[in-house]
Amino acid sequence: MDITDIRIDGGKPFDWGRTSADYARYRDIYPEEFYRRVTDRGLCIGGQRVLDVGTGTGVLPRNMYRFGAKWTGSDISEEQIAQAKRLAEEGGMEIDFLACPTEKLDFPGESFDVITACQCFWYFDHRVTAPLFAKMLKPGGRLLVLYMAWLPFEDPIAGESERLVLRYNPGWSGAGETRHPIEIPGEVLEYFEPVYHEEYDLSVPFTRESWNGRMKACRGVGASLTGEQLADWEKEHKSLLERTAPESFDILHYAAIAELILTF
Repeated sequence: MDITDIRIDGGKPFDWGRTSADYARYRDIYPEEFYRRVTDRGLCIGGQRVLDVGTGTGVLPRNMYRFGAKWTGSDISEEQIAQAKRLAEEGGMEIDFLACPTEKLDFPGESFDVITACQCFWYFDHRVTAPLFAKMLKPGGRLLVLYMAWLPFEDPIAGESERLVLRYNPGWSGAGETRHPIEIPGEVLEYFEPVYHEEYDLSVPFTRESWNGRMKACRGVGASLTGEQLADWEKEHKSLLERTAPESFDILHYAAIAELILTF
């Protein structure tokens, strides 16, 4: 399913379904600290019902399942949800997954204690999703926005890899990340009040293969390049890594968390 949004990549169409297999294999990379920062806030733990919107292949529900919450995951891509269901089943996890645009979710009122949005918050139409989240959350419920990105201006391998993506996809708006708090749109603040935010650095381990796969599974590459472009990009990226990177290395990332409480 092609998605076109003028706010993203200059309106260039992308389809997460095209990269779902690589996404499932290479994007389950959050370090343990990423999850512990959530549970340290008393969120996504036993006794809570959690909805993960934009769940992709279910990375957040699958990795946080052990903390005891009852998870539901939704995503616009049927291919992503198929991978999420497969991986959860292989892990013996009882997680409900459904393919549905976030704007069209239809759960009863006060269904969830927490709604999480990891790596996906900017894709939503907040005029629609903010009141929808408010409806689905219990009184005092939390909206938790999570993000992690490599730092291309500080990490040379990340920087060179990003420049290669931009050669093939000049309008890719995922480039050039720096540390900053997660921006919360005004439409969301009509229903939610920020109660906590934090930004912190993480070193994430990779091999040449897994870093190539991680880059290939991003929106600017596997989700939007043609088959011929993708093959050429991957060949160049593997050659780049052979010249400039050891077999194993860490990539410097920063992570950010924003916790909001329902006030409406």
